[in-house]
Amino acid sequence: MLNNAEIDELKKLANENRQNVIKMVYNAQSGHIGGALSSADILTVLYHKCMKTVPGWKDNKDFSNRDRFVLSKGHVSALLFSVLSQLGYIPKEELMTFRIMGSRLQGHPTPVCPGVEVATGSLGQGLSIACGMATGLKLDKNPAKVFVLMGDGETQEGSVWEGFMHAAHRKLDNLVAIIDRNGLQIDGLTEKVKNVAPLDEKIKAFGWDVIEIDGHDIASIYDAIEKAESNSNPTAIIANTIKGKGVSFMENNADWHGRAPKKEEFEQAIAELTV
Repeated sequence: MLNNAEIDELKKLANENRQNVIKMVYNAQSGHIGGALSSADILTVLYHKCMKTVPGWKDNKDFSNRDRFVLSKGHVSALLFSVLSQLGYIPKEELMTFRIMGSRLQGHPTPVCPGVEVATGSLGQGLSIACGMATGLKLDKNPAKVFVLMGDGETQEGSVWEGFMHAAHRKLDNLVAIIDRNGLQIDGLTEKVKNVAPLDEKIKAFGWDVIEIDGHDIASIYDAIEKAESNSNPTAIIANTIKGKGVSFMENNADWHGRAPKKEEFEQAIAELTV
């Protein structure tokens, strides 16, 4: 259980990540803001408090026992890069090279960036990649866990359900899927594009344990991940979030799925996130 001081610190780190995302996308005039802001609390808690990370990367003696992370919704790479900079994987000043030709920090993450396990961004494939990682770890008798962050829109993909079926069949209790359930995708409301509800019951029917939480409640995120790590089945955490969380004119607005702010919008967004 997190204490109040830890919760306050994580809130500050998540807010810093949101500001970094806005700055990176504005500087590049390209990128995805909405889904990054909705996932910021999740990724902040996961990396800072739950995952066994290895900031020294491959030079660290504990490299093989690190927990693995797959960003299935790879278009929100700016958020992952920001978190990795907080942990010392990459210099903070490198963030402003985001989406610039020749940079290690591109619109979708690739292993050329320290801390990135696998190239992602083809939606619907991240869970299957994570299944392969989790299977390999079990074969090696490695105690590490695999975490994958997915969008709710990508659960419309058939390959996702193949992954759910495979993970349960192989009893991959070392796999945790976190679904950013912000209800919006590039074409609008997820339920109008292709209804995935009742998502919890469908995933349970495939043999998974399911935990549903407020994806912006720091304590709830932490408690869910800790519980998932002790479950005997693969676990899906459905995190109910707000797309564009933290910036008034971006919240619940599908237009902010993948566009960069203009100068006035950038200044307002940073002002709202500056506390």
